[in-house]
Amino acid sequence: MPRQTMRKGRFQHAPDPRLQALNASIGFDKRLYAQDIAGSKAHSQMLAHCGILTKKESEKICEALDAIAKEIAEERFPFDAALEDIHMNIEAALGEKVGAALAGKLHTARSRNDQVALDFRLYIREEIDALQQALAALQKALVSQARAHAATIMPGFTHLQNGQPITFGHHCLAYVEMLARDRARLKDARRRVNQNPLGAGALAGTSFPIDRQRVAKTLRLEGVAANALDAVSDRDFALETLSAAAIIAMHLSRLAEEIVLWASPAFAFVSLPEAYMTGSSMMPQKKNPDAAELIRAQLGRAAGAFTDLLIVMKALPLAYAKDMQQDKEAVFQSLDALKTSLPAMTGMIAGLKVHEEAMRRMAAKGYPLATDLADWLVQEKKVPFREAHAQVGALIRRAEKTGGDLAKLQWDEIRAIIPSMTQDAYDGFSLEKAVARRVSYGGTAPKEVSARAEEWRKRLIGEKPERDQRKDQK
Repeated sequence: MPRQTMRKGRFQHAPDPRLQALNASIGFDKRLYAQDIAGSKAHSQMLAHCGILTKKESEKICEALDAIAKEIAEERFPFDAALEDIHMNIEAALGEKVGAALAGKLHTARSRNDQVALDFRLYIREEIDALQQALAALQKALVSQARAHAATIMPGFTHLQNGQPITFGHHCLAYVEMLARDRARLKDARRRVNQNPLGAGALAGTSFPIDRQRVAKTLRLEGVAANALDAVSDRDFALETLSAAAIIAMHLSRLAEEIVLWASPAFAFVSLPEAYMTGSSMMPQKKNPDAAELIRAQLGRAAGAFTDLLIVMKALPLAYAKDMQQDKEAVFQSLDALKTSLPAMTGMIAGLKVHEEAMRRMAAKGYPLATDLADWLVQEKKVPFREAHAQVGALIRRAEKTGGDLAKLQWDEIRAIIPSMTQDAYDGFSLEKAVARRVSYGGTAPKEVSARAEEWRKRLIGEKPERDQRKDQK
């Protein structure tokens, strides 16, 4: 097929090389080749079903498209920037295999506008499914640590100051819940991604008697875009996915920051597997948590990608504008970052060695049992909580003046500040008892952590990948 097919009727001159360099997208959209070919095959089969192509023509086109897909997969395909994008590169190759006339028929009742919208949706759908599996793997690693450390005491921080003792298992399950919300957002976004824009044409639909529902069924799409103008100009599905991706990256960044802190000598809570650490070019002793640090930084890419596309779409009049060619790189960048970050985080969590004594030592600092003392006064002596809060605060102020240890206070000092306190109750407070008391649903009590971790273990084991769920639905 002659190159620059779209110019040969309306244009007299070849494009300026500077326009060609600006206009070409094949450098990045070639990764959509599998989706483009799948969409073209479904379109061809639908055209044959509707009598616009013959069955033989459709079969010939589909065989040639499969051959092109094989060439691209095997890196034998000669991509040409002069053909602008993946769509025209494939159409040109198709013309060489089946003839320009038959290849030209494939574009009946479609535009590159609805074609690229379909390709992009199919690509993002596959990426969402891959992210779901990667998130589930990280959840499993966290649940495994939660089960192993349901009773391992660590400090629970607010403002990075010791607040109350919790367990490491409780801390791990917090991230399991975060990731569950991430997966729910992706699942919800997937429904809106999984719609068929093909058949919308350039913006107004088509006069050909096509069957858009048939294409949707062939490609396992859940519905058909109901307005042609919206179908080609919509990138909400990409923005929504990027928003979910940015939140995932934020969650990973928070966990990565904690890992960096925990692995530092100041905390010494954990040792990371060496496979996820690097050394220093100068200091022989260094083992740096580089994997966690790199994951921590990925939020910049993910948040930037969302902002990038949001600004591209800002104030664009309907329908399609070439600005929208800039949609793909932001998505590729964000999702690629997650596809490398999630497995690395999963490996780090799975190989994490927890130093229980170091966690417990730090958990004992900073008066972590203060809340328990106040709660005891409320529950056992019926002291109003605000009064109990003030009494315990005064007791801690006194302890700070005498060396900073409640255990070193004389009993008469304690009774002078908290008259209703009994010595046996006071001596009975401990970190273990403090965490054991938190038995409310979702609390840090070891038996509660074990119960929630077991629930998650069973839930994650019982899950089926998205593709298997679709088989069951059939």
